[in-house]
Amino acid sequence: MTARRVAPHRSLVLLPMPRRLLYGDGECRVSGAAGRADVRVDPASVPQVQGYELTIDAAGVRIAAHDEAGAFYGRQTLGQIVRQTPEGKPLPCLRITDWPDFANRGVMLDISRDKVPTMATIEALVDLLASWKVNQFQLYTEHTFAYPGHEVVWRDASPMTAEEIRHLDAYAKERFVELVPNQNSFGHLHRWLKHAAYRGLAETAEAIEHPFTPGVKEPFSLCPTDPQAVRFLEGLYDALLPNFSSRLFNVGCDETFDIGMGRSAGECVARGKGRVYLDFLLEIRRLAAAHGRQTMFWADIIHHHPELMAELPKDMIPLEWGYGEYHPFEARCARLAEAGLDFYVCPGTSSWNSFVGNTANAVGNIRAASHLGRRAGAIGLLNTDWGDNGHLQPLPVSYLGFACGAAMSWAYAANQTLDLPAALDLLAFGDRSGVMGRLAWDLGNTYLHAQAPLFDMVIHPEWPRSHKRLESLTVEGLTAALEHVRRTMAALDRADMQIADAALVAEEFRFASSLVVHACNLGLARCEGSGERVADLAAPVRRRLAEELEPIVAAYRRVWLARNREGGRADSVRRLERLLSAYTAGR
Repeated sequence: MTARRVAPHRSLVLLPMPRRLLYGDGECRVSGAAGRADVRVDPASVPQVQGYELTIDAAGVRIAAHDEAGAFYGRQTLGQIVRQTPEGKPLPCLRITDWPDFANRGVMLDISRDKVPTMATIEALVDLLASWKVNQFQLYTEHTFAYPGHEVVWRDASPMTAEEIRHLDAYAKERFVELVPNQNSFGHLHRWLKHAAYRGLAETAEAIEHPFTPGVKEPFSLCPTDPQAVRFLEGLYDALLPNFSSRLFNVGCDETFDIGMGRSAGECVARGKGRVYLDFLLEIRRLAAAHGRQTMFWADIIHHHPELMAELPKDMIPLEWGYGEYHPFEARCARLAEAGLDFYVCPGTSSWNSFVGNTANAVGNIRAASHLGRRAGAIGLLNTDWGDNGHLQPLPVSYLGFACGAAMSWAYAANQTLDLPAALDLLAFGDRSGVMGRLAWDLGNTYLHAQAPLFDMVIHPEWPRSHKRLESLTVEGLTAALEHVRRTMAALDRADMQIADAALVAEEFRFASSLVVHACNLGLARCEGSGERVADLAAPVRRRLAEELEPIVAAYRRVWLARNREGGRADSVRRLERLLSAYTAGR
């Protein structure tokens, strides 16, 4: 095959783009509708683990792979090529040589704040991620696994059951995706500790206000000096871990900001807060090891105590997370590498605490994590998708971040010029019109126009106009954001999505954009009003805003059930109802 310059009509959009692609002359005898390949596993000819070589020429289609995973990835690339080849037309002649930058390329989906997806939703997401060569998947869990004997905690949450986890584990494995267990095991346990049966395990005897349930005081972390806390976790792990075939286990242990504020205060003074944290983390590792699992944990707390990092056993895997474009991945990864630890970098989709995402930040954050993490020797990238403050963003809003993470973690250099909107059109939305990928991209950049906390205004209606976060509200910025949303959403009617859930995707983006519009209108009202609080707005203004919000809340209740279980819906909707109550106060 002779390499040549690619004519524009011969260019392919692949996700992720392979590291080496050469087009050839001649005509392939196989038509796009067939796309059948001769596949062989031959580590000698393809030395890179998970690597493959795909050849399409006059003799047909051939895939050589290092291993079965590489063969699977070669088939995924061939499938993407077939999708771009008109039926009955020959496939383009080419040769692709490909292998991943990161051996471990994961996605973590939050199922605890507040959405627990249906099994059909999770299976469809696994299918999509596997087609993009993602090979690890985690379901972030606080209280949404049906632990026997703990019904009071998960009764209203529509949790994942042991049977469902076992099914999903096998389903994912068939697609070369490792389902990694995930159970936060230190902080973020307020959904447990608020109940009388578990309150005695908490660090704080008196409830505290924490960032994850604004306006509500609850216990947050386990007491690290209480032996009963260890026995409690041992019981959870005994029930959870046998359902997974993975040898990894993400135990969380992030954001334990209340440690030393209660029952462990004396030990924290005597031995240091870092030492108390590390000792409890090592106890958790011991419990995980008893099940033959390797412990993964969020690295934020250990960075506060770098003098203790050398004491971490070398089989523990810190997860270096950071969600801003300028998170200090370079310095923090260097510190982990100097300690001789294997570690992951963990950027995010930037969709949470938003309605429509934050495109520029997501792409910048994922690019930085991929580039700096690989340079520092990270063994994996875990792309996180959280659900803070009600998980108001619809799942398709996160496709952009998922796709970016899949591309950058597979072959960073090759994917710097990837046309992500076009890739989303072809490989996520199936949009023949080329509308949805660009719409998702542009809508996610609304925050750049607004330069204001649109999401926060909706979630925190009690904030006074003088709140430091509201200082950035301007009529000019909010007006620009409204015009940007109007212009972007005007294209939706031209979308031609050829996917089973096309109507739902359109409805979800309409719902999400309506929340952005409402937030802008609320911001304008607050800029133009004279009072400090939402309740101080003139009665006609509050009435108009309430009339605008009511159908949005009704739409949210309806849209929720299309992909998610009932549990958590009331808690999430309540975030919007608080704003509605602020409008109707004093009527």
